[in-house]
Amino acid sequence: MKQGKVWGTTERILQNNRLEVHRLECDAGHHCSEHLHEHKWNAFYVESGHITVMIWQPDSDMVDVTHLYSGESTSVPPGVYHQFAVEEDAIVFEYYWSDSDEHISDDIQRRTQGA
Repeated sequence: MKQGKVWGTTERILQNNRLEVHRLECDAGHHCSEHLHEHKWNAFYVESGHITVMIWQPDSDMVDVTHLYSGESTSVPPGVYHQFAVEEDAIVFEYYWSDSDEHISDDIQRRTQGA
């Protein structure tokens, strides 16, 4: 299922109770919301292009910034606010997984909106 987003499109490739895989087509100059996932990990693998992933460290003012280019990846643990910004048009694979048996869909908490 393909779905439009303010920053491009997302298409779910795989989903079961413990793993989701999405293919993102990301448009330069846009970003997703600042958000966290209560129960699931979130990882990004860049097939092409350039994105920046910001991760707000819990109980701190620190923000880790990671630039990802083709062939690079990073992951975000559950319960940690994060956001990606699209620096250059990009194709990104996004992975969600859980270490528990809880269903992993719909556990997102947003504190801003994407643009």
